[in-house]
Amino acid sequence: MKTRSHGFAIFAPLVLGALLALAASRQAVAAATPTDVSNSVVKIFATLRYPNPYRPWTKQGPTEISASGVVIDGDRILTNAHVVLYAAQIEVQGHESGDKIPAHVVAVAPGIDLAVLKLDDPAFFRSHPPLRFAAGLPHVKDSVLAYGFPTGGSSLSITQGIVSRIEFVPYNFPVSGLRIQIDAAINPGNSGGPAVVDGRMIGLTFSRLGNAENIGYIIPNEEINLFLSEIHDGRYVGKPGMYDELQTLQNPALRAYLKVGPSVHGVVVYRPYASDPAYPLKPWDVITRIGDTPIDDEGMVKIRDDLRVDFRYLVQKLARNGRLPLEILRDGTPRQIELPVDPGRHTLVQNLEGRYPPYFIYGPLVFSKVSWQFLAFLQNANLARTIGLIDSPLLSAALDRPTPQRKELVVVASPFFPSQLAIGYSNPLGWVVSAVNGVRIASLDQLVAVLRDARGEFVTFEFDQNTGETLVFPRRAMVAATAKILRDNDVRAQGSTDTMAVWRASRPRTAAGP
Repeated sequence: MKTRSHGFAIFAPLVLGALLALAASRQAVAAATPTDVSNSVVKIFATLRYPNPYRPWTKQGPTEISASGVVIDGDRILTNAHVVLYAAQIEVQGHESGDKIPAHVVAVAPGIDLAVLKLDDPAFFRSHPPLRFAAGLPHVKDSVLAYGFPTGGSSLSITQGIVSRIEFVPYNFPVSGLRIQIDAAINPGNSGGPAVVDGRMIGLTFSRLGNAENIGYIIPNEEINLFLSEIHDGRYVGKPGMYDELQTLQNPALRAYLKVGPSVHGVVVYRPYASDPAYPLKPWDVITRIGDTPIDDEGMVKIRDDLRVDFRYLVQKLARNGRLPLEILRDGTPRQIELPVDPGRHTLVQNLEGRYPPYFIYGPLVFSKVSWQFLAFLQNANLARTIGLIDSPLLSAALDRPTPQRKELVVVASPFFPSQLAIGYSNPLGWVVSAVNGVRIASLDQLVAVLRDARGEFVTFEFDQNTGETLVFPRRAMVAATAKILRDNDVRAQGSTDTMAVWRASRPRTAAGP
């Protein structure tokens, strides 16, 4: 073999041999690692029955999907929550296997989009070992492989890219967490598949950015381990969160207004999560440290020499027994406080998180609780703009905290069923109930109880919006019409299990008695 440099010629055989040996070794590792990983990746088949917010007494038609998952310790399979929420049937298929094995959900966390499955046949795990987790977070520019079963084929797909970003961001309201961005190609069906660096899993694929090319997102191991440690007793409560509204301390006028010197850094509280006098944070407090870690004027903390993230990332690390240590500056005086942090943000509108919406039918009216899924339906149906123009609490009060006077928003979830009783009234879809027979309504259960106990000639419904009508109906005719409306519209039950328990509490066990 000729070389271009005579000086190199003497050492060429030795160097070349070493390089060939190194290359062979790397090829052997490269050949072995994908095989090992592949045996741990599974394809998931699910038949989903989503709720129908517009018709809460029924479900949407069956939707068949396929996605990905990965074998983890304990003869379990990890995947995304959105893959198995509302699943009527789940099956798992190993790489290069023709058999589909029935599976069931043992734990799910819709907020952070994680779920764990168990198989009906544990023998599967004899030939499909758990994938090893990497220790710690990857670094930006690390080479990453994304494994999964995306659309476009039936066999395992492996795409390559790099880690391009690590951030602490919102997931599904109100949950936030670390998120890794990669530029490997991610497509529908990749959800639940592992992302791997040097043969070890760094996280789980769960999303991509719209129509953008090669922007995919990974739930890192740290978030996964928090979830897995939480479900060891068979239930998942959730991550502690800090929900106070904050602003940066960068503006010179703001700093002068607060009388803080150049050595003070942190974030400003402009709306505390709670207005209770005992709540430890007040407007204009400057949060300067979380635990022992200083917060900069953008609200960031340094967790590694090459990584800064939102300081709220440390809530999940530092909270103990629902309390978070903070250092604040109030009126120029430093203080140490312990902030209560909950695993969920309590608002008038909540996520269904795998449940079906409760409902109650009374004459031609259908009532339900407002959920984020219902609001999404209104947006998709182009009704949100109309409701917004009439100052509906669907938008103005969605994030308000529940009170004894209003525990949730009760809404007319559907247009009127066909009935002579509704002649002359406008379509009440999306109207929020404020009172029934003059009684302020705090919850759906209370609405049902008020209707159950009504004895007057008429029943009146008032609504929380400027242009909403007051609906007046003959009470006995409404009760009598309900059974016929249910039959004519193939509705099997007047209400969901919980509302019917209230309706029957002091009445004969009939669908609609007088």
